[in-house]
Amino acid sequence: MSGYALTDSWTMTRRELAHWTRQPAQVLVGLVFPVMLLLMFGYLIGGGRGVEGEYVDYLVPGMLALTMAFGLESTMLAVTQDLNKGVIDRFRSMPMTNGAVLVGRSAADMLQSALSLTVMIGVACALGWRAHGGVGGFLGALGLLLLFRFAMLWIGIYLAMVAGKPELVQAVQILVWPVGFLSNAFALPDSMPSWLGTAVEWNPMSQTATAVRDLFGWPGAESGHVGAAVLWPVILLAVFFPLALRRFAHLSR
Repeated sequence: MSGYALTDSWTMTRRELAHWTRQPAQVLVGLVFPVMLLLMFGYLIGGGRGVEGEYVDYLVPGMLALTMAFGLESTMLAVTQDLNKGVIDRFRSMPMTNGAVLVGRSAADMLQSALSLTVMIGVACALGWRAHGGVGGFLGALGLLLLFRFAMLWIGIYLAMVAGKPELVQAVQILVWPVGFLSNAFALPDSMPSWLGTAVEWNPMSQTATAVRDLFGWPGAESGHVGAAVLWPVILLAVFFPLALRRFAHLSR
């Protein structure tokens, strides 16, 4: 990426961060919702049939991966609102690098995602969860989670431009729920019917959650999933990142 592209993208990132100060409630909701899910599954619904050791040690990595899959609607809404208010048209009339608006939006989302991970890990520690994989494993796990988020984010950005209108975002956002809940975030695939367990194991989010459990040092974790946890997001990015930029470049002025 050239110096101009970096400068334009940073300018758009600062624009999105400025929205945080004007709409702090939206940021807080994005932080509180995954915490509520963690507490609900940890205390009210949790049980984890066949899970080795403490259920919280299994649940937390899955919830962190789920958090990276959810919460895309704020970015999708921001993109569609800019499209419908003519903001994108004004930006495209300026001498600005193609896609800098989208890159700026994605950078702001990644900052919020990192903040959300920090809050979630703090709450998990209060629940008694601990990482046992060392500093390298801990940082590697965070890297995999953020990589998965980055891939999901560009899928959301592309679908937002396809939807085109804020009122259609909710319908598109529903597509994320099967990815999140048809996974191993809450239960072992072995405890499910064989056909469902197979589908769950192929879920990209399940690959990330399994690899994160391994890097965090969960005693029942399966090893050898780190490669798949890297490969899936890279494939998704290779498909949806250029699609999003191409879609943006061909928007009507």
